[in-house]
Amino acid sequence: MKLILLKELFAGFLRTRHFGRHFRRLALFESLAGTQVSRELPPSLAQELVAAAGSDADGLLARLESHADGLSEAHADRVRGRVGPNEVEHEKPLPWWLHLWHCYKTPFDLLLTLLAAVSYLTDDLKATVVIGAMVVLSVAIRFWQERKSNQAADKLRAMVSNTATVMRRDAAAEVAEEALRHFEARLHPMAPRRVELPTKLLVPGDVIVLSAGDMIPADCRVLSAQDLFMNQSAMTGESLPVEKYALQRNAATHNPLELENILFMGTNVVSGSARALVLATGSRTYFGALAQRVTSSDHGPTQFQAGVNQVAWLLIRFMFVMSPLVLFINGLTKHDWLEAFLFGLSVAVGLTPEMLPMIVTSTLAKGAVRLSRRKVIVKRLDAIQNFGAMDVLCTDKTGTLTQDKIFLSRHTDAWGETSAAVLKYAHINSHYQTGLKNLLDVAVLEHAQNHHQLEVTTSFRLVDEIPFDFQRRRMSVVVAEHGEHHLLICKGAVEEILQVCTRVRHGEADEPMTGELLARVRAVTGALNEDGLRVVAVAVKELLPTKADYRVPDEAGLTLIGYVAFLDPPKETTAAALKALAEHGVKVKVLTGDNELVTRKVCREVGLGVDGVLLGGDVERMDDGALSRALKEHNVFARLTPAHKERIVRRLKADGHVVGFMGDGINDAPALRTADIGISVDTAVDIAKEAADIILLEKSLMVLEEGVVEGRKTFANMLKYIKMTASSNFGNVFSVLVASAFIPFLPMLPMHLLVQNLLYDISQIAIPFDNVDDELLREPQRWDPASIGRFMVFFGPISSVFDITTYCVMWFVFKANTPARQTLFQSGWFVVGLLTQTLIVHMIRTRKIPFVQSRASTPLLVMTGVIMALGVFLPMGPLAHYFKLEALPLAYFPILVVILIGYMTLTQWMKGFYARRFGWQ
Repeated sequence: MKLILLKELFAGFLRTRHFGRHFRRLALFESLAGTQVSRELPPSLAQELVAAAGSDADGLLARLESHADGLSEAHADRVRGRVGPNEVEHEKPLPWWLHLWHCYKTPFDLLLTLLAAVSYLTDDLKATVVIGAMVVLSVAIRFWQERKSNQAADKLRAMVSNTATVMRRDAAAEVAEEALRHFEARLHPMAPRRVELPTKLLVPGDVIVLSAGDMIPADCRVLSAQDLFMNQSAMTGESLPVEKYALQRNAATHNPLELENILFMGTNVVSGSARALVLATGSRTYFGALAQRVTSSDHGPTQFQAGVNQVAWLLIRFMFVMSPLVLFINGLTKHDWLEAFLFGLSVAVGLTPEMLPMIVTSTLAKGAVRLSRRKVIVKRLDAIQNFGAMDVLCTDKTGTLTQDKIFLSRHTDAWGETSAAVLKYAHINSHYQTGLKNLLDVAVLEHAQNHHQLEVTTSFRLVDEIPFDFQRRRMSVVVAEHGEHHLLICKGAVEEILQVCTRVRHGEADEPMTGELLARVRAVTGALNEDGLRVVAVAVKELLPTKADYRVPDEAGLTLIGYVAFLDPPKETTAAALKALAEHGVKVKVLTGDNELVTRKVCREVGLGVDGVLLGGDVERMDDGALSRALKEHNVFARLTPAHKERIVRRLKADGHVVGFMGDGINDAPALRTADIGISVDTAVDIAKEAADIILLEKSLMVLEEGVVEGRKTFANMLKYIKMTASSNFGNVFSVLVASAFIPFLPMLPMHLLVQNLLYDISQIAIPFDNVDDELLREPQRWDPASIGRFMVFFGPISSVFDITTYCVMWFVFKANTPARQTLFQSGWFVVGLLTQTLIVHMIRTRKIPFVQSRASTPLLVMTGVIMALGVFLPMGPLAHYFKLEALPLAYFPILVVILIGYMTLTQWMKGFYARRFGWQ
């Protein structure tokens, strides 16, 4: 059900739109909901939805060749073969040939192709071959890397697939019923099976079962509903849940979004339960129609994305200014305008960061693969960078700091004495509720089963249910016993239960809820909380069997029976993980709906110092300024609603923090969506997984610490390339200008520049695999675009100093100062230029002394070593004439060594000066 359309990872440069196609449908809905196009549907689709809403259930089932008990597997396969999978068509991965075209149609490769065409038309076949080879290699490398990364991402995404509960009939029952139809006989249907299927396998006619937390996998018509409340805010902008019914009450409604019995793909169940008939799947849904009109919708660019774009466009602006300048200077001084034009184009190619998309994509993909080995699935690649930049982690308590297993520890009456009656009523409530059974319900059911103490007898039957919501924080079932009376059993948070209780059961008698009794009740529950137990109150009310429909107002005048208390022990890894996160500069804040006493005890047990506890009621009363101040002073927030969690995350972001949020429940979805990086787990409810950027297959904070480190490694390696490219290209500007102005021939032929640029680019392919210094992993890393420009100004001219030194050596020492000896001059500068450009990889990758204090990874050492050797081999080997180079005299090489040592020494000194004044990263 992940159906996001990502336009590009980095606008204008990164062509990674295939990575995130099936994720974050909600972001698209949020964009569509605010646009005029979102209200415009094909008339036929709107009419079909309105007609389906007004049809009787039997007629609609017959029209779709379905049955109230669902389809058989064979029938579903036949329909799927006709309509295809439940996916939006244009979200499918690009075919290889179209992907190849997207890799090629960059401004840089088109520029190279133009240059190759000009070389061919001027009969320079050698230059044509070399330039053509550069285009082929550049496109092939990008295509291979992206294809490989896409395949890895697809495999990771396949590990996290949302499912739907589908009703399936036995094939034999379907055949028998069809045969009996001819005799107008009735067949008693066989009990249907409920199966979990990937949502892409759903077909029109399927009958699905829904409960709280489920995402709606297709456009559906409600067949039956029990207090079904839907969140349609992403589509309609309505902030409150909308109740849905089995029947459309207003027959005059023609707006599909106002239909009361139609469910739309991408919305989610807040509370209640239902059975629904799938009407349309894939591109034939409401969402599919909108997606065809709006090709993509992204989150706004992150700070890192915007910074990368700023640097890239800065270099492109350099290209547009410097290339014409070089063209005119060389044309006016050398009087060969064709050669000057080719040289200007070559300079343009040299100034363009053509490897930036591949380096950034490869680095992010490499980080995703590494995290996958740690059982972390990255849904959105640029979330890895946010991992490294994260300085505040907000986390729920239950299942994150604590184990994902809750045990029923005690069941007591209001006085704290063990009570079998309390367990009985809690068991009936958990057994008969039809909504999402949370961990507390599971613990009650398991306790009753494992201890053989209770059985829900056939004497009870379910009459109605008042489902849980996060405002009331309680839920009720109404059951009938022998048809004599109705019994409402309510279970929920202590304070919320006490609000609706007027009596307390003491032994066999019920006493009025006096102030004294209320104080005693709170003392008992407080003692249980201080023991680290999560307390749920149980209350009952006997009713006359006069109605079958019960609502929230019926939860009044209840009698408090007692409490069930649950133990949620901390994870063994939590304390170590929190310590590791603190060492890496990440502050942890606990955001929980639980009470403050239990939360304090859990925090103490895991070694998280409590700076202060703020309650949801306090958050409600604060304005944004007061909340910002409170967030600096508190790190534990209890009794929060989903809206409180979302507001806290939003406020932290507004205060300049990069915020991660980890949660797995329905109540966590808004905060997950708001955070810079949403983190959920594979066992989370659908809506939480849908909203998250990262999925953990192990619910452990230790994995988060590893993710933070991996994110910082990824960021550091991307920043290396950007700094190298920016400073190197900036320095080349000065070198080319000086040579063009004072040398009577081209300092390098266009082909030389292109070959040098190609070899330099190849040397950087291994950057994603490079080591990162430990000090760069200790603190959150934030993108600062202004620092890149400053870095360029400080380090770019260093290479120009030694380029000009090389000019002087070739001109005065080796007498390469006439057009007849220009090949020797060009060969000398070719070698120095390539070797200094390649060495910059090792100089800029670390603040320390390269090769001594900080050693690059083996792949990067090998790659740069091979390129440097190849740079010397080209003019000295048998291919020299082909590249219009010539062998250099042996006396050149000692001077080359001195130039390289001088270059490294000056660069190392500048690194120290720069780091002391501005910091290194």
